[in-house]
Amino acid sequence: MSDLRIVDIRKRFGHQEVLKGISFTFEPARVNMIIGPSGCGKSVLIKCMVGLIEPDAGEIYYGTVDFRKATPEQKREILKNLGMLFQSSALFDSMTVKENVAFPMRIFTRSSESEIRDRVSYCLERVGLYGVEDKYPAQLSGGMKRRVGLARAIVLNPKYLFCDEPNSGLDPLTARRIDELIEQITEDFHTTTIVVTHDIRSLQILGDKILFIYDGEAVWRGTREELEGNNLENFPTKLKIFLQASGLYA
Repeated sequence: MSDLRIVDIRKRFGHQEVLKGISFTFEPARVNMIIGPSGCGKSVLIKCMVGLIEPDAGEIYYGTVDFRKATPEQKREILKNLGMLFQSSALFDSMTVKENVAFPMRIFTRSSESEIRDRVSYCLERVGLYGVEDKYPAQLSGGMKRRVGLARAIVLNPKYLFCDEPNSGLDPLTARRIDELIEQITEDFHTTTIVVTHDIRSLQILGDKILFIYDGEAVWRGTREELEGNNLENFPTKLKIFLQASGLYA
Protein backbone atom coordinates (compact mmCIF):
# COMPACT_ATOMS: atom_id res chain seq x y z
CA MET A 1 0.00 0.00 0.00
CA SER A 2 1.14 3.54 -0.74
CA ASP A 3 2.32 5.60 2.21
CA LEU A 4 0.38 8.63 0.94
CA ARG A 5 -3.39 8.52 0.89
CA ILE A 6 -6.36 10.75 1.58
CA VAL A 7 -9.69 9.65 3.00
CA ASP A 8 -12.99 11.52 2.65
CA ILE A 9 -11.51 15.03 2.40
CA ARG A 10 -14.15 17.72 2.66
CA LYS A 11 -13.89 21.51 2.54
CA ARG A 12 -16.47 24.27 2.49
CA PHE A 13 -16.01 28.01 2.06
CA GLY A 14 -19.17 29.66 3.36
CA HIS A 15 -22.09 28.10 1.53
CA GLN A 16 -19.88 26.64 -1.22
CA GLU A 17 -18.86 23.01 -0.77
CA VAL A 18 -15.54 22.82 -2.65
CA LEU A 19 -14.44 19.28 -1.75
CA LYS A 20 -17.14 16.65 -1.32
CA GLY A 21 -15.47 13.67 0.29
CA ILE A 22 -12.47 12.82 -1.89
CA SER A 23 -10.44 9.65 -1.26
CA PHE A 24 -7.39 8.52 -3.21
CA THR A 25 -4.28 6.38 -2.80
CA PHE A 26 -1.17 7.79 -4.47
CA GLU A 27 1.31 5.61 -6.34
CA PRO A 28 4.73 5.75 -4.64
CA ALA A 29 7.75 6.95 -6.64
CA ARG A 30 5.54 7.77 -9.64
CA VAL A 31 3.73 10.78 -11.09
CA ASN A 32 0.16 11.07 -9.83
CA MET A 33 -2.02 13.57 -11.66
CA ILE A 34 -5.09 15.34 -10.36
CA ILE A 35 -6.93 16.65 -13.40
CA GLY A 36 -10.15 18.51 -14.00
CA PRO A 37 -11.52 21.84 -15.23
CA SER A 38 -10.56 25.11 -13.57
CA GLY A 39 -12.38 25.73 -10.31
CA CYS A 40 -13.18 22.09 -9.59
CA GLY A 41 -11.23 21.95 -6.30
CA LYS A 42 -7.86 20.51 -7.40
CA SER A 43 -5.65 23.20 -5.91
CA VAL A 44 -7.68 23.35 -2.71
CA LEU A 45 -7.17 19.60 -2.33
CA ILE A 46 -3.38 19.69 -2.48
CA LYS A 47 -3.26 22.79 -0.27
CA CYS A 48 -5.16 20.72 2.29
CA MET A 49 -2.62 17.92 1.85
CA VAL A 50 0.39 20.17 2.56
CA GLY A 51 -1.20 22.08 5.43
CA LEU A 52 -1.88 25.41 3.72
CA ILE A 53 -5.64 24.94 4.13
CA GLU A 54 -7.34 23.04 6.95
CA PRO A 55 -10.03 20.66 5.63
CA ASP A 56 -13.33 20.41 7.46
CA ALA A 57 -13.19 16.63 7.59
CA GLY A 58 -11.14 13.67 6.40
CA GLU A 59 -7.74 12.08 6.92
CA ILE A 60 -4.39 12.69 5.22
CA TYR A 61 -1.93 9.87 5.80
CA TYR A 62 1.81 10.13 5.35
CA GLY A 63 2.77 6.59 6.26
CA THR A 64 0.80 5.73 9.39
CA VAL A 65 0.53 9.35 10.56
CA ASP A 66 -2.63 11.34 9.94
CA PHE A 67 -1.26 14.80 9.14
CA ARG A 68 -4.29 16.49 10.68
CA LYS A 69 -3.73 14.77 14.03
CA ALA A 70 0.06 14.83 14.01
CA THR A 71 2.11 16.35 16.80
CA PRO A 72 4.15 19.49 15.98
CA GLU A 73 7.27 17.32 15.77
CA GLN A 74 5.58 14.86 13.40
CA LYS A 75 4.29 17.70 11.21
CA ARG A 76 7.73 19.26 11.00
CA GLU A 77 9.22 15.92 9.92
CA ILE A 78 6.53 15.49 7.28
CA LEU A 79 7.01 19.05 6.00
CA LYS A 80 10.77 18.44 5.66
CA ASN A 81 9.89 15.69 3.21
CA LEU A 82 7.54 17.84 1.10
CA GLY A 83 8.55 19.88 -1.93
CA MET A 84 6.07 22.34 -3.43
CA LEU A 85 6.09 24.02 -6.83
CA PHE A 86 3.47 26.74 -6.74
CA GLN A 87 1.47 27.90 -9.75
CA SER A 88 2.97 31.39 -9.52
CA SER A 89 6.42 29.99 -8.59
CA ALA A 90 6.09 32.04 -5.34
CA LEU A 91 9.67 33.26 -5.39
CA PHE A 92 10.80 35.97 -2.98
CA ASP A 93 11.35 39.08 -5.10
CA SER A 94 13.91 40.51 -2.69
CA MET A 95 16.06 37.38 -2.82
CA THR A 96 18.43 36.24 -5.54
CA VAL A 97 17.89 32.91 -7.27
CA LYS A 98 20.43 31.15 -5.05
CA GLU A 99 18.87 32.65 -1.92
CA ASN A 100 15.41 31.47 -3.03
CA VAL A 101 16.60 27.93 -3.68
CA ALA A 102 18.57 27.81 -0.43
CA PHE A 103 15.64 29.03 1.68
CA PRO A 104 14.27 25.57 2.70
CA MET A 105 17.75 24.41 3.70
CA ARG A 106 18.12 27.38 6.02
CA ILE A 107 14.73 26.67 7.59
CA PHE A 108 14.95 22.90 8.01
CA THR A 109 18.65 22.01 8.18
CA ARG A 110 21.88 23.02 9.86
CA SER A 111 23.91 22.65 6.70
CA SER A 112 27.12 24.63 6.33
CA GLU A 113 27.40 27.44 3.80
CA SER A 114 29.53 25.25 1.54
CA GLU A 115 26.95 22.44 1.71
CA ILE A 116 24.16 24.87 0.89
CA ARG A 117 26.13 26.36 -2.00
CA ASP A 118 26.89 22.92 -3.48
CA ARG A 119 23.31 21.73 -3.14
CA VAL A 120 21.88 24.89 -4.68
CA SER A 121 24.27 24.62 -7.63
CA TYR A 122 23.35 20.97 -8.14
CA CYS A 123 19.61 21.67 -8.09
CA LEU A 124 19.90 24.58 -10.50
CA GLU A 125 21.96 22.45 -12.87
CA ARG A 126 19.39 19.67 -12.49
CA VAL A 127 16.66 21.93 -13.90
CA GLY A 128 18.91 23.26 -16.65
CA LEU A 129 19.74 26.69 -15.24
CA TYR A 130 23.28 27.99 -15.38
CA GLY A 131 24.74 31.36 -14.44
CA VAL A 132 21.56 32.76 -12.91
CA GLU A 133 22.43 32.37 -9.21
CA ASP A 134 22.82 36.10 -8.63
CA LYS A 135 19.83 37.24 -10.67
CA TYR A 136 16.55 38.34 -9.11
CA PRO A 137 13.14 36.89 -10.08
CA ALA A 138 12.21 40.09 -11.96
CA GLN A 139 15.11 39.40 -14.33
CA LEU A 140 13.82 35.93 -15.29
CA SER A 141 11.30 34.71 -17.84
CA GLY A 142 8.19 32.84 -16.71
CA GLY A 143 9.68 29.48 -17.64
CA MET A 144 12.91 30.25 -15.80
CA LYS A 145 10.98 31.27 -12.69
CA ARG A 146 9.11 27.97 -12.81
CA ARG A 147 12.40 26.07 -13.02
CA VAL A 148 13.83 28.02 -10.09
CA GLY A 149 10.68 27.10 -8.17
CA LEU A 150 11.25 23.46 -9.08
CA ALA A 151 14.90 23.65 -7.97
CA ARG A 152 13.76 25.03 -4.62
CA ALA A 153 11.12 22.30 -4.34
CA ILE A 154 13.74 19.54 -4.66
CA VAL A 155 16.56 21.13 -2.66
CA LEU A 156 15.80 18.99 0.41
CA ASN A 157 15.52 15.84 -1.72
CA PRO A 158 11.84 15.48 -0.76
CA LYS A 159 9.97 12.22 -0.61
CA TYR A 160 6.84 13.96 -1.90
CA LEU A 161 6.76 16.60 -4.65
CA PHE A 162 3.61 18.68 -5.16
CA CYS A 163 3.20 20.70 -8.37
CA ASP A 164 0.22 23.06 -8.62
CA GLU A 165 -0.54 23.92 -12.26
CA PRO A 166 3.16 23.83 -13.20
CA ASN A 167 2.46 24.81 -16.84
CA SER A 168 0.04 27.64 -16.22
CA GLY A 169 0.80 30.65 -18.43
CA LEU A 170 3.69 29.01 -20.27
CA ASP A 171 4.06 28.53 -24.01
CA PRO A 172 3.69 24.92 -25.25
CA LEU A 173 7.43 24.26 -25.69
CA THR A 174 8.31 25.56 -22.23
CA ALA A 175 5.37 23.68 -20.72
CA ARG A 176 6.61 20.45 -22.27
CA ARG A 177 10.09 21.11 -20.88
CA ILE A 178 8.64 21.53 -17.37
CA ASP A 179 6.69 18.27 -17.75
CA GLU A 180 9.83 16.45 -18.84
CA LEU A 181 11.78 17.85 -15.88
CA ILE A 182 9.07 16.69 -13.46
CA GLU A 183 9.11 13.23 -15.02
CA GLN A 184 12.92 13.01 -14.86
CA ILE A 185 13.11 14.24 -11.28
CA THR A 186 10.42 11.77 -10.19
CA GLU A 187 12.36 8.92 -11.74
CA ASP A 188 15.81 10.02 -10.55
CA PHE A 189 14.81 11.05 -7.01
CA HIS A 190 12.14 8.34 -6.57
CA THR A 191 9.68 10.96 -5.36
CA THR A 192 5.98 10.44 -5.02
CA THR A 193 4.89 13.30 -7.27
CA ILE A 194 1.46 14.91 -7.33
CA VAL A 195 0.72 17.19 -10.29
CA VAL A 196 -2.44 19.30 -10.39
CA THR A 197 -3.42 20.50 -13.85
CA HIS A 198 -6.28 21.33 -16.17
CA ASP A 199 -3.90 21.07 -19.15
CA ILE A 200 -4.67 17.69 -20.67
CA ARG A 201 -1.54 17.90 -22.85
CA SER A 202 0.54 17.00 -19.80
CA LEU A 203 -1.00 13.53 -19.91
CA GLN A 204 1.08 12.83 -23.01
CA ILE A 205 4.16 12.83 -20.77
CA LEU A 206 3.00 12.46 -17.18
CA GLY A 207 0.27 10.60 -15.37
CA ASP A 208 1.14 7.14 -14.06
CA LYS A 209 -1.97 7.32 -11.92
CA ILE A 210 -4.81 9.79 -12.44
CA LEU A 211 -7.62 11.25 -10.38
CA PHE A 212 -10.29 13.23 -12.26
CA ILE A 213 -12.20 15.75 -10.15
CA TYR A 214 -15.34 17.56 -11.22
CA ASP A 215 -17.28 19.98 -9.03
CA GLY A 216 -15.44 18.80 -5.90
CA GLU A 217 -16.10 15.11 -6.46
CA ALA A 218 -13.80 12.25 -7.47
CA VAL A 219 -15.39 11.13 -10.74
CA TRP A 220 -12.75 8.74 -12.14
CA ARG A 221 -9.55 7.01 -11.03
CA GLY A 222 -7.20 5.15 -13.35
CA THR A 223 -3.94 5.15 -15.29
CA ARG A 224 -2.74 6.94 -18.40
CA GLU A 225 -2.86 3.65 -20.29
CA GLU A 226 -6.51 3.19 -19.34
CA LEU A 227 -7.27 6.75 -20.34
CA GLU A 228 -5.55 6.48 -23.73
CA GLY A 229 -6.58 2.92 -24.51
CA ASN A 230 -10.31 3.11 -23.88
CA ASN A 231 -13.10 4.33 -26.09
CA LEU A 232 -14.49 7.62 -24.84
CA GLU A 233 -17.90 6.01 -24.50
CA ASN A 234 -16.53 3.90 -21.64
CA PHE A 235 -15.80 6.95 -19.48
CA PRO A 236 -18.16 8.88 -17.18
CA THR A 237 -19.95 11.66 -19.03
CA LYS A 238 -18.16 14.47 -17.18
CA LEU A 239 -14.74 12.99 -17.98
CA LYS A 240 -15.73 12.41 -21.60
CA ILE A 241 -16.77 16.04 -22.00
CA PHE A 242 -13.52 17.22 -20.39
CA LEU A 243 -11.40 15.06 -22.71
CA GLN A 244 -13.34 16.11 -25.81
CA ALA A 245 -12.96 19.78 -24.88
CA SER A 246 -9.19 19.32 -24.66
CA GLY A 247 -8.98 18.64 -28.39
CA LEU A 248 -6.63 15.69 -27.87
CA TYR A 249 -9.39 13.10 -27.76
CA ALA A 250 -11.89 12.89 -30.56
